[in-house]
Amino acid sequence: MIKEIDFYFDFISPYTYLAYKKIQSLPKNIKINYKPILLGGLHNLQGIIAPAFIDPKLKHMMTDCLLISTKNKINFFWNSKFPINSLEIMRGYLSLELNMKELYMRNIFDAYWKNNLDLSDKKVLLNVLKSSNINPNMFFEKIKNLEIKEKLKNLTKQAHDQEIFGAPTFLVNGKIFWGQDRLDFALDEYNK
Repeated sequence: MIKEIDFYFDFISPYTYLAYKKIQSLPKNIKINYKPILLGGLHNLQGIIAPAFIDPKLKHMMTDCLLISTKNKINFFWNSKFPINSLEIMRGYLSLELNMKELYMRNIFDAYWKNNLDLSDKKVLLNVLKSSNINPNMFFEKIKNLEIKEKLKNLTKQAHDQEIFGAPTFLVNGKIFWGQDRLDFALDEYNK
């Protein structure tokens, strides 16, 4: 049996950013499958109102993320443009060749959750794409591709069908571990 951890993510989720940073410190022999989803779409499928749209939850989430980032020594800044529509940047991840995905993922996450950049501003996104060695014209053409659009929809629907309801979620041996604070439990299951 091949051991692996599926990591369901959306760049818009601050908790996913914190989990992603923790993943970066794991030994390289741990197999992580990055599973991009559209968190807003998943919430709609599950009938969930996102915390970003419930004032007390949003306030708590902001404080909570700062506590977690400080404790884990993760450079984090609550983005002043939260939330943005992540559709283009999520499709963008799917449109890239495998060898380009890691740099893109790091740069997108850092731009939004470390550098407080507004990724909904096309000029800002263009600069991030260039720093990721991605041709912007090709990027914007590819994210319009029906195959890429359907792939993101299908991955989001598959997550829903597996009873995944938020991000980040880790899936190991058919077991769901939801939240950035569940990585250790996912690793325990991985190492069984």
